[in-house]
Amino acid sequence: MDATPFIRRRLAGLLYAITVVVFVLDRITKVWVEQTLAGRPPIDVIPGVFQIRYTQNPGGAFGLFGGLPWLFLAATAIAAVAIVLASRNLSVRSAAVGLGLILGGALGNLTDRVARGPGLSGSVVDFLDFQIWPVFNVADMGIVIGAGLVLLASAAKDRPDSAEARAETAAGEPVGGD
Repeated sequence: MDATPFIRRRLAGLLYAITVVVFVLDRITKVWVEQTLAGRPPIDVIPGVFQIRYTQNPGGAFGLFGGLPWLFLAATAIAAVAIVLASRNLSVRSAAVGLGLILGGALGNLTDRVARGPGLSGSVVDFLDFQIWPVFNVADMGIVIGAGLVLLASAAKDRPDSAEARAETAAGEPVGGD
C-alpha cells in the first residue's frame, strides 16, 4: 500500500514544522548562553553531574575535523537535499520527526559556523555539559535523536508486526512503501 498524497503532505509538513522548532530552540538557547555565560563561570545545575557551560567548538562531534569547514558545509548541504527529497515520499511519522530533528540541528550548527566567523570557519556554541561526555547543544541533540528515530523507523518499516505499523494500519495510514 502506498501513502496517499494527503498523508505525504501532512508528514512533510510535520518534518518542516519540527525543523523550524529545533532551529529556533537552538538559536534561542545559544544566544542566551553566549549573552549570559561568555567569560563567566559555568552554572552548576546538578553539582558534579551537569553544568551549563559556554564553549566554542570549531570542529564536529568531539571537536573532530576543526580545520575543515568545507566538510561541514558539504555534509549539511547533502543532508538537507536528501531530507528535502525524502520529504516528498514519507510514509511513516517517526521518519518525518527524525528527519525534521536532523535538518533543524544541521541548519542550527551551520548557522553558527556562518555567523560566528569569516566564511564557514566560525565555531559552534556548545553548552550542555554532563561532564562524562563532550559538551553539546540543542542542534546536536536534534541530530542524534533524529538519527536514532530514522533508524528505528527504518527497522519498524521492515517489521509489519511493529507497534507503529499496527497503529498506522489501524488509522488507515500506510506502513511503508517508498
